[in-house]
Amino acid sequence: MPTVAIAIFPGVQALDVAGPVDVFSEANGFIAPAQHYEVKLLAADPAPLRASNGMTLMADATFDEAREPFDLALVAGGPALPTKEVPDARLLDWLANVATRCARYGSICTGAFALGRAGLLDARHVTTHWQHAAQLAAEFPRAQVEFDRIYLRDGPLVTSAGVTAGIDLSLALVAEDHGPQTALAVAKRLVVFAQRQGGQSQFSPYLTAPADDTSPAAKVQAHVMARIHDSFTVKQLADVAGMSARNFARVFVQETGVTPHEFVERARVDAARKLLESSGAALKTIAYDCGFGTADRMRIVFTKRLGVTPMQYRERFRQA
Repeated sequence: MPTVAIAIFPGVQALDVAGPVDVFSEANGFIAPAQHYEVKLLAADPAPLRASNGMTLMADATFDEAREPFDLALVAGGPALPTKEVPDARLLDWLANVATRCARYGSICTGAFALGRAGLLDARHVTTHWQHAAQLAAEFPRAQVEFDRIYLRDGPLVTSAGVTAGIDLSLALVAEDHGPQTALAVAKRLVVFAQRQGGQSQFSPYLTAPADDTSPAAKVQAHVMARIHDSFTVKQLADVAGMSARNFARVFVQETGVTPHEFVERARVDAARKLLESSGAALKTIAYDCGFGTADRMRIVFTKRLGVTPMQYRERFRQA
């Protein structure tokens, strides 16, 4: 009987815990009893603890009591984990220890920060919630953080994006253990997709404001977004900034982290997303108004950037 351990702590995200638990529990209804998953919640202390939403959770055992090998060990995330406040040392010690004795170990959502502080992310490809991916990459520069993945496996290490992505990861592990048909059956029971199309980018905003809203980069960004249907060259944008093209391109990357071309394309995608969500305009109209020129070009960019077509995006996010 495969054993699954999920580490919890005060302030844990309840859905990071409940989602995977329900996947493995439902999977038990489709597999032989000898293959049933046995899931245990582990915490530093035996007392009940409060999740971030106020729900009370009770661990099955403490970290000190659960030193045996597990087939899978996961640490859930929590809204406070990305802060510089170091998690309970007992959690980090347990993670570092159990990772050496598990076939698979990893994290849900911001649980990746606990893995990093336990020294388990170096030279690994990992992901986390889109809001905190840049922070994870900055705090653990030896990790290869992939910003757009719903879940990711690198050898024995598995990580997932935010919150409900723990369900996607767990379904993938069930498929790995018992085949895609079993994972599909579980997904149908839970009324979720067995394999979500696209990555996290379809949920996250592409554009971030520069730190100094009076800077040349901010001036150019405002110019582009106010005239999103126009075509732009680096020379034209440099003229708006009052700089030479060469100097402008260098300064823009320094201030924004992307090239002018990259910014323009991201701005077009964000503008199109807003129209797809809020209007019933034809795709060719949105493509023209947002500077793509044609619906085919917009589809190519959406597929590259978001992993879904404009029509698929509209079907998922269109406001009633």
